[in-house]
Amino acid sequence: MSQPIEPIVRRKLSDQVFDRLERLITSGELKPGDEMPSERVLMERFGVGRPAIREAMQSLASMGLVVISHGERAKVLELTARSLFRQVDLTAKIMLSQSADSLEHLKSARIFFERGMAREAAVKASAGDIEDLQLILEEQHDSLGHADEFISADMRFHTRIAQITGNPLYVAVSEAMLAWLKQYHTEMLIWTGKEKYTLVEHKEILNCLAAHDAEGAEASVLRHLERSRALYSK
Repeated sequence: MSQPIEPIVRRKLSDQVFDRLERLITSGELKPGDEMPSERVLMERFGVGRPAIREAMQSLASMGLVVISHGERAKVLELTARSLFRQVDLTAKIMLSQSADSLEHLKSARIFFERGMAREAAVKASAGDIEDLQLILEEQHDSLGHADEFISADMRFHTRIAQITGNPLYVAVSEAMLAWLKQYHTEMLIWTGKEKYTLVEHKEILNCLAAHDAEGAEASVLRHLERSRALYSK
């Protein structure tokens, strides 16, 4: 019986350069804040042309491993939970744009996630945390009639609750899901009066957090997100 053909694919030079540069970072040879070697140095080190170096560097930047500034050498970024999710932003948005089921799954996942997060925040909330949430709520009230500003304040309110938990992964997950959902958020001005429900629900959540009522906070978040999930549409 003949063996299946397994052709060897020649890899692009830029892919090989990317592997070498990534190894410099992951090995610790280059640390967060360090400048990457110049293009000329890398060209001589790897024996390749400038296009391969630039393409590899762009790949590193798209993955959140380096930052490229005009007129300056690229710098190595510190890997964080936020940068981790930033790497999948484009892929997530494409997936959501192509599948209604994916959007529904994301909305359900957000509700599941935020219910637990609210319980933990209720236990840990300090007077300063409650004051910050109150200020965000006041800013959201002042932005009534301005959909973009209102939604921005809405996102900051939920992200601030994530910060109360003290877990940077919770914050990164919250920010990522909100960012992915934002482009599907129907203009609230179309839903006359709906934004006022949001303010009332946010106030209920805030009151539960201030009272360290974990069950009440979870129930309030569940009511709020189940009601508002209809505002996200394709």
